[in-house]
Amino acid sequence: MNVQQKIIKNKVGLLELAEELGNVSKACKIMGFSRDTFYRYKELRDEGGIENLMDRTRRKPNHKNRVDEQVEKAVIEFAFENPAYGQLRASNELRKQGVFISSGGIRSIWLRNELETFKKRLKFVEERVAKEGGVLTESQLQALEKKQQDDIECGEIETAHPGYLGSQDTFYVGNLKGVGRIYQQTFVDTYSKVAMCKLYTTKTPITSADLLNDRVLPFFESHNASVLRILTDRGTEYCGKQEQHDYQLYLAINDIDHTKTKARHPQTNGICERFHKTILQEFYQTMFRKKIYKSIEDLQTDLDAWLNKYNEERTHQGKMCNGRTPMETFIDGLKIWREKSLN
Repeated sequence: MNVQQKIIKNKVGLLELAEELGNVSKACKIMGFSRDTFYRYKELRDEGGIENLMDRTRRKPNHKNRVDEQVEKAVIEFAFENPAYGQLRASNELRKQGVFISSGGIRSIWLRNELETFKKRLKFVEERVAKEGGVLTESQLQALEKKQQDDIECGEIETAHPGYLGSQDTFYVGNLKGVGRIYQQTFVDTYSKVAMCKLYTTKTPITSADLLNDRVLPFFESHNASVLRILTDRGTEYCGKQEQHDYQLYLAINDIDHTKTKARHPQTNGICERFHKTILQEFYQTMFRKKIYKSIEDLQTDLDAWLNKYNEERTHQGKMCNGRTPMETFIDGLKIWREKSLN
């Protein structure tokens, strides 16, 4: 309930109480209002209904205080040409062109035209170029490239179809008595959210490549699809000298591009991180309380059963899934992508 609704509730409560008691003075005394206020509320309600009881602001914009229309157009045009510039730099640069306006004035113009953030200015550039069919300047291209890089570093994933980008990460499961440390290699398709996992007792480049070789690539090949790019963190199991590192060599052999997250920014690989939270809560924390595992094979069997349910039956609320299961999203995404490719 917002402030306006609370105010209306009090006003309506006063009017209804007076009707119920049949005594205006008594109702006003109980509610703490004067009789003049009561009759003013009553008159407003009779004239325009309950909505008429809303408080109306008396503030009116003073258009005389606004900058000249030509200056506003110059500011908007400058934002289009240089979307990466902040308000202070824009003010300084416009001064060179003979347009004198403070950084605060530029901010006000941006707010009126919904250009106050870098993302909004880039959206404005893209929409205008698409509408007018112009050519992007070097400054605009640099700004768009910078945004794309920032999106990747901050965890905003751009994905066009299944296999366009896979996310891989290592998850420490725990210490199993008689077995030792258990690590899970995780792969999640960023478009469909289809997940594949395999358990290991070590965390090495070989185990990272084995997940792709044993589970991921055969799955995509069975659907006549391929993995174009993989996003990982900068752990030693994923990064190293390409001519000596097993994981890097495997990606090169299979013609898969490798993108690494920004250092000390785990949110960049947020799709895998969120999946790890799900599998911890819905599988590991539950199963370890129900069953005692004596081998990694037993745990892998139950993990595979849970993954099958996750991919085939459990609905997902992701951006592309929208309530469908990951496998449904995967199949539908491939169909749409192939139709677009043919056209």
